[in-house]
Amino acid sequence: MENEDHDYTSTTYNKVCPVEYTYKMSVKEIEDFVKLRVKNNNLFSGKRNTSMWAWRAILQHMRLHYQMTHIQASKKWENLKKRYKGLKNPPAGVKVYPEGWPFFNVMDDAMEGRLDGDTPLLEALARSANFPSISKRKRRKIPMVPSSSMASIAGGPEIEVTLNGDEDEDATEDGSIMQEMEHERDLMKSEKRVMEREQQVLQRERAVLDREIAALDRERASLERERAIIEREKALLEREKVMLDKDKEAVRQDRLALEREKARLERRSAPRERTEDGTEDSSQRKDSDVTDRKEQFLNLFEKLIENF
Repeated sequence: MENEDHDYTSTTYNKVCPVEYTYKMSVKEIEDFVKLRVKNNNLFSGKRNTSMWAWRAILQHMRLHYQMTHIQASKKWENLKKRYKGLKNPPAGVKVYPEGWPFFNVMDDAMEGRLDGDTPLLEALARSANFPSISKRKRRKIPMVPSSSMASIAGGPEIEVTLNGDEDEDATEDGSIMQEMEHERDLMKSEKRVMEREQQVLQRERAVLDREIAALDRERASLERERAIIEREKALLEREKVMLDKDKEAVRQDRLALEREKARLERRSAPRERTEDGTEDSSQRKDSDVTDRKEQFLNLFEKLIENF
């Protein structure tokens, strides 16, 4: 015997050999299919076999569990997402026409979170739920009849060839679970590759950020050095200002002393008797000249300090 496994929920058979077909969903069914998948995204937790039972819950709610398998539903969803992404974000230089695809609007609303609240929330089917399983049909080999024998039975009664089938649900259920596991493993691999690429992008961005932080630290250190230089120059200016104030005070004291000396000389230069030839006393003229020179010197020194 030669055995072939077929899912009766997605396969029809004629009387001679099995012919597999895929159920064609209507526009309304596809819209409900998209809404239910997005609304019940929490059922697809990524754990083992959760995707299978979630898809089965959706198909049972839509009454399509006798028409499609969970694997076909998953592939249908992936094809819808792929078509939507190609229209939403086409390659550079490629012109697309999203309005030509009847499901673009519902997919766009689903991906952008704009779906209405009419879609029900479902619960994942229990593992013991009575759900249509994949059946196993056996096909008999028909022995070849020699041509000489065919001549002897010509005109005789018509020979009817029938196919007998039995079910082995346990074996086919294991095959279905293995297919689902393979599908989930492929999804996990693709997600892992995406995560690795995102991690590489994050590492590059972190390296750029580290370089920017290092540049900021260098600029901060430079600003701190300039600030220290300014503080030192400010302290130097303060000391020079104190010294300048001291010099001004000394000039003021010298001016006061000069004023007192000048007053004393003026008192001494009271009208005296002139000499017979009408000239002043030579010592008095000398003191007056010295006083004038001191006063001029102090005036010049005070102007110098003010200009400084």
